[in-house]
Amino acid sequence: MTGKEDVMTRSTGTPVAALRGASKRYGRLQALDGVDLEVRRGELLALLGPNGAGKSTAIGLLLGLLRPDAGRAELFGGNPQDIAMRRHVGVMLQSASLPPTLRVAELLRLVRSYYPDPRGLAESAARAGVTDLLERPWRKLSGGQQRRVQFALALCGNPRLLFLDEPSAGMDVEARQGLWKAIRELMAEGCSVVLTTHYLEEAEALAQRVVVLGSGRVLSAGSVAQLRSRVATATIMCRSTLDAAVVARWPHVETAMRDGERLHVTTTSAEAVLRRLLAADTALAGLEVRRASLAEAFTALTGASSGDASREAA
Repeated sequence: MTGKEDVMTRSTGTPVAALRGASKRYGRLQALDGVDLEVRRGELLALLGPNGAGKSTAIGLLLGLLRPDAGRAELFGGNPQDIAMRRHVGVMLQSASLPPTLRVAELLRLVRSYYPDPRGLAESAARAGVTDLLERPWRKLSGGQQRRVQFALALCGNPRLLFLDEPSAGMDVEARQGLWKAIRELMAEGCSVVLTTHYLEEAEALAQRVVVLGSGRVLSAGSVAQLRSRVATATIMCRSTLDAAVVARWPHVETAMRDGERLHVTTTSAEAVLRRLLAADTALAGLEVRRASLAEAFTALTGASSGDASREAA
């Protein structure tokens, strides 16, 4: 991107990447069907969906690896197949075929050479937590170490847009936390991120916006809070002597069960049930209310999609 294009993107709010009514078919399979989505500057967009939902095709269009059959794909306001646009993109795929004998430092130098304004080798290694691996050959790295090196390779070109496909797969808890910290730092600097992950806690922790795909269509789009709000149920947990079987028959209660002293109630109207619980048991204590998680919202959305897909196939 030229300096002029960069100023335009920042000042007008032009998305760094977008699909506009994009459709793609492979033979009889409609992989994408009129999909609209945008990636904004400095945000993390989580692209979620079950296997076969169209995530890989959407990313392929944004990267310029595929052409849409209808609609269009945009990268920094231009054609994703334009090399000038692609030079500002970093990619971390689920797997990588890298020369097994090259050391990590050699791999970083090689990838940095492809970019016009790369990030420093030492900085890239530090951010990805691989400084201690620089002299190790690729083939001698564990799976988790290879994932961290792949992250270093994705960010060493100093990208404005980063595609991360299952980035924390195979990482231990400490490495995952380090990855999340580095991603947040990149976003604070204005880098945009597209994340695909089956680890929904990761999306919930990092994403400003979420797009859920199913059967090649957008099922839902919005913030994590907006997606969670689409699931009506909430869980109420408290210490109470109330009979769970009696509570289960109350209006708006879906289930009620006991775990020792604690009563667990799922409800479609938390406020109404809370009032009744407090009125029925004045000694009630340890009250907690948990709204639906992103994982529950995802299950609700994609479960409906799977049913629709089955009916269409039938």
